[in-house]
Amino acid sequence: MRVVVEKRDTRSKRMAILIPLVSFIVSLMLGAIVLIASKSNPLQAYGAMLNGAFGNARRFQYTIVESLPLLMCGLGVGIAFRLKFWNIGAEGQYVWGAIGITWVMQFWRFLPVPMLLPVGLAVGMTLGALWAGVPGFLKAQWSVDETLTTLMLNYVAIGLAEYLYINKWKAPLGNMGTPEFPREAWLPQIWGKVHAGIFIALALVVLLWFLLYKTRWGFELNMIGKNPKAARYQGVSIKRNIVLAMILSGAICGLSGSVNTAAIAHRLTKGVNAGYGFTGIIIAWMSGLNPFASILVAVVMAALTTGADALQIAMKLPESMGEVLQGLVLIPLLAGSIFVEHKLKFIKKEAA
Repeated sequence: MRVVVEKRDTRSKRMAILIPLVSFIVSLMLGAIVLIASKSNPLQAYGAMLNGAFGNARRFQYTIVESLPLLMCGLGVGIAFRLKFWNIGAEGQYVWGAIGITWVMQFWRFLPVPMLLPVGLAVGMTLGALWAGVPGFLKAQWSVDETLTTLMLNYVAIGLAEYLYINKWKAPLGNMGTPEFPREAWLPQIWGKVHAGIFIALALVVLLWFLLYKTRWGFELNMIGKNPKAARYQGVSIKRNIVLAMILSGAICGLSGSVNTAAIAHRLTKGVNAGYGFTGIIIAWMSGLNPFASILVAVVMAALTTGADALQIAMKLPESMGEVLQGLVLIPLLAGSIFVEHKLKFIKKEAA
């Protein structure tokens, strides 16, 4: 008897719910083995992580704040992934959003102060869109591999940001980083550390759900992703859709960088490339490219980050243990996702 992986005729809704639950249980079991090997009690360790992420209002607020850039980057790359365009450049597009709003805050002082924030967000979106549009155009026009171009452009953006906050735009007498944004131009906080960016992120979820599931353009993206030849025969412009999808993808990732910079750092400084764009790729896949499911996945990923910090304090474990446990959660979830659209088939060998 041999086992083969066979594609399902239709996407299994039951498996879409069951697989993540089973995968998460498996990941907890694997994490428990690692913790036992480290001479730690798994129940205490998981309890410490849960308490660190949701133990009180302040910790819950930090988890929500951490989830917002993850959610927005996940939404951004999810658009490109729908037509099987592998946008690995969300990190660079996020950084360009941070650069864009810093440019406005520092050099566009001819504007009234209340206008700096909306204009800065718009400029950050635009720069992220343009940065993503380059590999989109190269792919559409000359079939240049997008995985390579988007990945390499990340490091160009990160290098430029470092040059700006270390050298060119550095505050004259301050620490490393640009001058602080005018306080009146900060993104306001609405509940403790939770800022108004939560409304922007949730509005994007609703808007993208409608755009992707209820409009002709969303149908075209889905068609291109599943069968580009059929889409071409139906008169769908693949080149145009690739460029448009990448522009929108980059704009959302750029907006994420602008929002987080205006709400948290209030300047361009070290740590702007915090990995939100790379984690957003995982969120897009784990959510099945569904905008509403991305909310839950982003919160879980943020909780893994904020909760892992508690391991050092409560369990006296090294900082790297948090990253190990995060990886053990992700691997089963990503591996199990294949069975949403595929199934195992057992074939008996024919008698000799």
